Amino acid sequence: MTSPARHLFVTTALPYANGNFHIGHIMEYIQADIWVRFQRMQGNAVNFVGADDTHGAPIMIAAEKAGKTPQQFVAGIAAGRKQYLDGFHISFDNWHSTDAPENHELARQIYRDLRDSVDGSLIEVRTIEQFFDPEKNMFLPDRYIKGECPKCHAKDQYGDNCEVCGTVYAPTDLINPFSALSGAKPELKASEHFFFKLSDPRCVAFLERWTQDGKLQPEVANKIKEWFTVRTNPDGTTSEGLGDWDISRDAPYFGIEIPDAPGKYFYVWLDAPVGYLASLKNWFSQSATGGGPKAAHGDTRSFDEYIAAPDTEQYHFIGKDIVTFHTLFWPAMLHFSGRKTPNNVFVHGFLTVNNGEKMSKSRGTGLDPLKYLSLGMNAEWLRYYLAAKLSARNEDIDFNAEDFMLRVNSDLIGKYVNIASRAAGFLTKRFGGQLTRDFGATGGALLAEIRGASDAIAALYEAREYSKATREIMLLADKVNAYVDQNKPWDLAKDAANNEALHQVCSVLINTFAALTRYLAPVLPGLARSVEQFLGVDLQRWNVAGDVQAIQPYQHLMQRVAPEQLEALFEPPAQAAQAPAATETGAEAGSAPGGEELAPTITIDDFTKIDLRIALIVNCEAVEGSTKLLRLTLDVGEGRHRNVFSGIASAYQPADLIGKHTVMVANLAPRKMKFGVSEGMVLAASHGDEKAQPGIYVLNPWPGATPGMRVR
Repeated sequence: MTSPARHLFVTTALPYANGNFHIGHIMEYIQADIWVRFQRMQGNAVNFVGADDTHGAPIMIAAEKAGKTPQQFVAGIAAGRKQYLDGFHISFDNWHSTDAPENHELARQIYRDLRDSVDGSLIEVRTIEQFFDPEKNMFLPDRYIKGECPKCHAKDQYGDNCEVCGTVYAPTDLINPFSALSGAKPELKASEHFFFKLSDPRCVAFLERWTQDGKLQPEVANKIKEWFTVRTNPDGTTSEGLGDWDISRDAPYFGIEIPDAPGKYFYVWLDAPVGYLASLKNWFSQSATGGGPKAAHGDTRSFDEYIAAPDTEQYHFIGKDIVTFHTLFWPAMLHFSGRKTPNNVFVHGFLTVNNGEKMSKSRGTGLDPLKYLSLGMNAEWLRYYLAAKLSARNEDIDFNAEDFMLRVNSDLIGKYVNIASRAAGFLTKRFGGQLTRDFGATGGALLAEIRGASDAIAALYEAREYSKATREIMLLADKVNAYVDQNKPWDLAKDAANNEALHQVCSVLINTFAALTRYLAPVLPGLARSVEQFLGVDLQRWNVAGDVQAIQPYQHLMQRVAPEQLEALFEPPAQAAQAPAATETGAEAGSAPGGEELAPTITIDDFTKIDLRIALIVNCEAVEGSTKLLRLTLDVGEGRHRNVFSGIASAYQPADLIGKHTVMVANLAPRKMKFGVSEGMVLAASHGDEKAQPGIYVLNPWPGATPGMRVR
């Protein structure tokens, strides 16, 4: 008996509407899309929605600079989303906006429910001292205040949480704060603010249960557990457990005005997750015009009925940088406003490029999704490569160009697609495209083994263990290719007396190819549709009985990755052309010195924020697994050594640098990389066009400079 279909509500994190999608967005959407497609193949009813996160001071400021209203600005960003989503086969049912009427309505109602709870309000009004920019004449949002983290003392951290240690704090807790808008030292002014009492014992007890009952990955749950306890940190400071959450901002602000509080607006992180519900509500409203869930899978319930139903499962795919908001604030908002909480929050790590290097467009180490598509690179190459790297754990993954080409060309072309290409020609020419159901003992056993792996592979997809799933599928493909090598259809075809055996072998290959395609369909939906036309079978359902009866003439299903495509993908942007005419002083008019235009003008105050110090290179060694990085041990006169990774391996042997002095950025926030934590940056020079003028030159001060001296 077929089990009843599940009802799944699935979202990805809402991208902030101040720029185009980057490769991190695309990775998250692909991860969620694979899971959604698998669930649909299982017969489950899925509502997969997304939206632009449109509110907040950054949008307001960016719109002002662009000479537009905030609504015009975010509409322009939204207009560019479709080419990314369609280009990478992302199957959202609905894409909406947090500035839509549904979100205004739902955010206000959730707030009222929290404020007016019969069990006691969880909203409290307090007068606080808030940072005010005297030059901009406005209260500063948290993300426009920077300073030193009060916990780990990382420099240049935002006013709401530290990106190095993950601590959440108030802007006033920052050490040496400054305005990110003007650079001015902010002033403290009194302002009335609204707080969600997350420290209330009811909230603490609920969240301790909710975060530890299996809804989260173990590593995420363990990290969150630390936030509930009062403890002494290694630096002597004390962590005090959950604190209350400031949910209001003062005008001017682009957002949703708080009910009964003129001039006060919801902090963007209050209404942003409500955008999940708003997009779903908008999707349900489309049922009246022939779209929505009613048309998609016959769900005739209203939005309110669906979202409250016991059988509705709610899942969020997010990055590890926004765990706090999705595992504390969001479930607490839902629970104490009388709503269902998510079944799971799936957290993934970051994406790095070429052995852990930070993405940089100017150096050609960024991976631009639109550039990828514009070069004619197959979107499903990237979908497969990411799937082969992704697991259910909160782990960073690396895009390595050489590994990418090897996996695609070896796995998808060499192991998988070639199964069909080896058999199709013989079937078309010798047997009119018809297949036999007599597979022989060996072929029948192989086909049964391939089809018998269905449940195990389904379990891996369900658990989001995509790397294990793709590995198992390729192991099955290896077995099919071993069968090809054992039976050698090209040799069988030399003698008509072998026609029966040839027919059997090629029919086995096509049927195993169909099974493998079904297993890969969540990852390769476009290719699966092409294979459906080629084989004349339905590959959009997971467990389908029946053999392939006949095939259409074979056409190439996928091309190989070419090295030239990868070179073009990571090629730095073209440098500005230099004018040929020289001035009387000998300098070229409009030239780009060193192959790059000069950066925008800064003030002396901007420069003094960068702490440049003389450093002694105590040790230097190659980094295993990287062809570009060296690990430097530096003495900056602090009484301890620093560990710094630098992409200079192409220019220097480690032994050549030991004992030398150089210049480093000493107050750069520590950055966790694949190979360890880098505690600064060594300065080096290179030409803007590294292909035309290769070479990297580490800065070396004159004799007499000693570790710790500041460069002024």
